[in-house]
Amino acid sequence: MSQDQVQLVPNGGWDARLLICRCAPTVDSFMLITERYLVIIDTLLNPETAETLLSFARPYLTDRRQLLVVNTHADWDHCWGNQLFTGANPIAPAPILASSHCATRFATEMAATLQRQQTAEPARFRHVQPVGPTITFDHHLTIDGGDLTLELFPAPGHTEDHLAIFVPELALLLAGDAAEAPFPFADTVEGLRVLRATLGTLMARNPQSAFYCHAPVHSGPALLAQNLAYFARLEAACRTAHAQGVVSTVADERIEQDTDVLFDSLEGAAELSANLREMYLSGHRQHLRLLLQTLEQEAAE
Repeated sequence: MSQDQVQLVPNGGWDARLLICRCAPTVDSFMLITERYLVIIDTLLNPETAETLLSFARPYLTDRRQLLVVNTHADWDHCWGNQLFTGANPIAPAPILASSHCATRFATEMAATLQRQQTAEPARFRHVQPVGPTITFDHHLTIDGGDLTLELFPAPGHTEDHLAIFVPELALLLAGDAAEAPFPFADTVEGLRVLRATLGTLMARNPQSAFYCHAPVHSGPALLAQNLAYFARLEAACRTAHAQGVVSTVADERIEQDTDVLFDSLEGAAELSANLREMYLSGHRQHLRLLLQTLEQEAAE
């Protein structure tokens, strides 16, 4: 499948009111069809991919059903189709809901991120005009769709602005990037701590079905426990290394080799493409150093 080809994922047995849209090989986004609203969850990575997403939504936009958009967070592959729904020339005007932190990221990060992406891949991003959310909130927000309720709640760690969605009538969790196959990413010591706490919060919702922006559709709620187990195993390896004198600034080949074995044992790691393997292995080694930093901070207290 070519880059950025957007397709509907064939229903694999989940509720028919959930549509999964795959922008291969980068990211999945979602739609929930309720009595009152058609809710698009993440707008993909440029206006071209968002137009295909919108074409999937149009058959469900009737006189009695309005369009809503949610941004799970302000990473480029989740929100750079926003310009179709708000801004100077929207073709399908709709409110865009997100955390207040998401709006802050649009104001502070987006110009530099766009410049980097356009320099690296000008054809892919030449038409992107980042537009932020129009309705923001700090804690929780509930959408009453009539037959379905969408509970939007903070799920930080991967990024500070990240939110997840739970639909109690279906016991359905849409976790965004808070969980991922083979694991979600954190960039700071505090972010990693919060991410692990978020995974516990998601598990406490006791979802019966769960879907992610970067994981196979069959991953299910078990992926949450797998992600937590990954971090626990990595922490155990780091505690052993820390006791032997390994420090975060010089995480030597021994600990990298030991934890790379852990990485290779993760479900799905063997099937990663070369580019994805490089990305996840880099993130894995970043987590190694963050955990060693955590242990060093604990020892200094």
